[in-house]
This record gives sequence, structure tokens and C-alpha cells, in this order.
Amino acid sequence: MTFSGLEWYWWLVIVAVLAVAVPCKIKFVKWWSRREQEKKQEQRGKWGDDA
Repeated sequence: MTFSGLEWYWWLVIVAVLAVAVPCKIKFVKWWSRREQEKKQEQRGKWGDDA
């Protein structure tokens, strides 16, 4: 049984990889944005224009 030219077990592999990759990407994006905010705050305090 094939769907779009792939056997059924390859679709399971693809779904499993996506199930792991999507939450990891979300976690990474949240970490990255938090890191960027911390960098901005650190730089603002460094130059003294945090009014």
C-alpha cells in the first residue's frame, strides 16, 4: 500500500520526526527571543539610556 509513492511505514517515520521537531522548534524560538530581549536590556543598561 503506497500513498504519494511512499510506503505506509515511511509516513509513520515522517510523522514521528515532525512530532519531535515541532515542539523542539517552538522551544528554540522562545529561548532565542528571550535571549535577544536579555541582550537588548543588557545593552540599554550598559549605555545608560534606559529612561
